[in-house]
Amino acid sequence: MTVLARSLRAPAPGWTTSADVIVVGSGIAGLTAALRLRRRVDRVLLLTKTVLDEGSTRWAQGGIAAALDPADSPDEHLQDTLVAGVGLCDVDAVRALVTEGPARVRELVGLGASFDLDADGEIALTREGGHHRDRIAHAGGDATGAEISRALITALEAVQHDPGIEVIEHALVVDLLQADDGRVCGVTLHVLGEGQRDGVGAATARAVVLATGGIGQIYSSTTNPSVATGDGVAAALRAGAEIRDLEFVQFHPTVLWLGAGSTGQQPLISEALRGEGAFLVDGDGVRFMQGVHELADLAPRDVVARAIVSRMQATGTDHVYLDARHLGADFLARRFPSIVQRCRELGFDPATTLLPIAPAQHYASGGVATDLRGRSSLPGLYGCGEVACSGVHGANRLASNSLLEGLVFAHRIADDVSARLAAGELPLATPVARPGPSVLVDADARTELQAVMTLGSGAVRTAASTALAAAQLVAVGERVGEVPAAPAWETTNLHQVATLLTHVAGLREETRGGHVRGDFTERDDEHWLGHLTSSLDAGGVLVTRYDPVPLPVAATL
Repeated sequence: MTVLARSLRAPAPGWTTSADVIVVGSGIAGLTAALRLRRRVDRVLLLTKTVLDEGSTRWAQGGIAAALDPADSPDEHLQDTLVAGVGLCDVDAVRALVTEGPARVRELVGLGASFDLDADGEIALTREGGHHRDRIAHAGGDATGAEISRALITALEAVQHDPGIEVIEHALVVDLLQADDGRVCGVTLHVLGEGQRDGVGAATARAVVLATGGIGQIYSSTTNPSVATGDGVAAALRAGAEIRDLEFVQFHPTVLWLGAGSTGQQPLISEALRGEGAFLVDGDGVRFMQGVHELADLAPRDVVARAIVSRMQATGTDHVYLDARHLGADFLARRFPSIVQRCRELGFDPATTLLPIAPAQHYASGGVATDLRGRSSLPGLYGCGEVACSGVHGANRLASNSLLEGLVFAHRIADDVSARLAAGELPLATPVARPGPSVLVDADARTELQAVMTLGSGAVRTAASTALAAAQLVAVGERVGEVPAAPAWETTNLHQVATLLTHVAGLREETRGGHVRGDFTERDDEHWLGHLTSSLDAGGVLVTRYDPVPLPVAATL
């Protein structure tokens, strides 16, 4: 039996504020939701952990996927997404994504986002792994996320003096506030600031939208920024929300390998580079993706990552190579300026040398379980973007669908929240104390936790590795923190997320999408075509159920 505390140890709130809706996170999902809500409700409070542009969105290199080409169609985009999701996508959620996506991208252009254009002045489109059409829009060559983030922040700054919206930076959400019926009605948060908004406070609201991003920092190596410590998933779990599909962790196949001792955020080499013709080779120059999949080097990410791991094991090495030399220096500098610059800073020139690469944690396909309107299992709580499990990604996210998901479902959430508030639903409520002990894990335990997860619940798992990781995580959790502050709260969040991920990774005895078992190497639709959904009961006991899905049928629009 696994038991987790249902609150973080923290000082009592020393100040209060209120809003109609609280949005937590300032990536594409949070910014889009906040901007749309501002026009529809009286007061929106946007909380961000550091500053507005420090989330995962700005690091998105490849682009945003949408059927913008007249030769393409939402139905083709749907089919590619379902294939990548390996039987576990919610078809209705994917249908919403691909049909509403093109309009959402064009709205970004209207907001000021500047995408790269072709010779005819139309948005230039390229291809990435798992896509059978050119449907990836990009900006600045390989700086799409940064451009989208810039456009959204500019739009937000244009209304920064509007009394209907307030932004609080350097605000870490500690826990969700709940009424006596379990409904979420605000957050406790810690702000590094001056004056009234300093230290731990409480913000109440009629609805809370979590858009806190990913969980990448549970591993030693990740493409995620340092702020990706699973805060939203952990806070929702402690509140009793359902968490779904957390075992499906996407390891990006092409992350620049900087040596065995390199940890933390690692340089991503965008899939778009392979979309333009770069290919993988081993140390002997053999193109090992040929014959592995019909799309070869552009196969879905889980296929490529597994093939790389297999080739590394077969050759006794800890990396393979990406060959982009034939693309030429001029093309590389024009199409991928950020990647070329970063590689050269680290001593590699893609135009003249092979790039050493290895898979690293990149994206969490699972998270807070949500429906087509972004509602979680708790009244008043919504989830959007990587923190959520909307059903779009299934067992493995299709390349460049993440930015689109943030856009589409942020709009859906804003529309649903504003409609419910206008109808008098989700009235203001009084928070009550959550029963049970609180927890605080020593901030210095983070490195040990990351090593445990990398070895036990990383790119390849087994029953033995997850069992050992679970036992080691218990020991990590016994390292009690003394100072309630951001580093310890983040480490505690990582510990709770790691505990849940390891639990469900040990349960799923098959290989599917981002979940790779060394002892159950095949996909098993007879026993595992379904979701593992977990939550904490009132006593903090972790409860997990298996929700089967119907056998797959052809899906169309």
